[in-house]
Amino acid sequence: MHYFYYKGKGLYCENICLANLVKEFGTPLYVYSRQTLVRHFQALNSAFTEIDHQVCYAVKANSNLAVINTLARFGSGFDIVSEGELRRVILAGGNSQLCVFAGVGKTEAEITFALENNIYSFNVESQPEIERIDKIAGRLGVKAPVAVRVNPNVDAHTHSKITTGTYENKFGIGFGQIPSVYKWASKLKNIHLKGIQMHIGSQLTSVKPFEEAVKKVAPIAIELKNKYNIEFFSIGGGIGIVYNHALVSGKPTWWKKPENKGILTTELYAKRLIPILKQTGLKILLEPGRFIAGNAGVLLTKVEYIKKTGHKNFIIVDAAMNDLIRPAFYDSYHEIVPLVRSSRGPIKADVVGPICESGDYFCKDRVLPKVKPGDYLAIMSTGAYGSVMGSNYNTRPFPPEIMVDGSCYGVVRKRQPVEKIWEFESIPDWE
Repeated sequence: MHYFYYKGKGLYCENICLANLVKEFGTPLYVYSRQTLVRHFQALNSAFTEIDHQVCYAVKANSNLAVINTLARFGSGFDIVSEGELRRVILAGGNSQLCVFAGVGKTEAEITFALENNIYSFNVESQPEIERIDKIAGRLGVKAPVAVRVNPNVDAHTHSKITTGTYENKFGIGFGQIPSVYKWASKLKNIHLKGIQMHIGSQLTSVKPFEEAVKKVAPIAIELKNKYNIEFFSIGGGIGIVYNHALVSGKPTWWKKPENKGILTTELYAKRLIPILKQTGLKILLEPGRFIAGNAGVLLTKVEYIKKTGHKNFIIVDAAMNDLIRPAFYDSYHEIVPLVRSSRGPIKADVVGPICESGDYFCKDRVLPKVKPGDYLAIMSTGAYGSVMGSNYNTRPFPPEIMVDGSCYGVVRKRQPVEKIWEFESIPDWE
């Protein structure tokens, strides 16, 4: 559920007409709904009120300071994967003591900074990483809180590039190795065994893989609690969102609902997992990213040209794969709708960007409304892994980002001046 909808002929974000934002800020343009962010956070948080828990938003999904600040105000913790993300959380008013630090390649500098800022826990991915943390903690005269990320070898049945819970992936420590790793780590002087963590993948639309993984890991979590007095069990994130019919009301006349494979609700997720989690007696951490931010954002773009070949129609827009790489990277689906509805009939077309790559597309052979140069489109569900994965490829500046809250809106990132792209470059004096 989100707050993007048609009112009359215009597409709105909360109470703001998106066409008006385009007139003021141009395109490409990201727009976020603050109320959607809050709604999704509260839906998940409320679903788990029956047990002791903490929602830790995965900053990598969308690290804009305004997004972090919004969630921090409602009590969110944060799942971070770099020193930079931790610095963002602190700058945005988040609590570093509610941060869990994930990732397979934490550097000495990152570990030091995290310990100096009293993070809640490291989610560690290997024994060499534990050794490094122990060494740094000893130098700082502190005990480092750690939770070993267990790889449960459970197939999430999601895209190969976003599955993380099998032995073919680089993440975590094998399920069978967990007892010996904890026994070894318990003898390290500067390590505090604080919890256990798992995360099997992203964009899961069925509860079954979650249930299978939690059932598999819960008994060992209980064993670790009894042996080492661990405090928490993190079940990671991964709850999927609706991409293939993102508009919930006011559908355009040309719209036809694509096949929907179903979506996992917070109610079902909690109903199936809480009975298992209760048995552990541990605090439960949840680390969602896409679920909170994904449907809270859209990318607005202008139609520049309509190109027809002997076999295909191309709608060429001013946004490109540097602004939203997900379709090129994952061949992902995003609904694309006009900012202003019309009675013009449908057309089958590819929506493509101006970059000199065949992979620079947002959809292929999609039935869309007939548009003309100068019209505007909204690429839906781009609040997660959209702007945050952007680049300056083809020397294209980052687009601005706007956050809407009811009838108010504000710039949360300015459009990057093109000359700033090469600001830190220089030509050596070879003479």
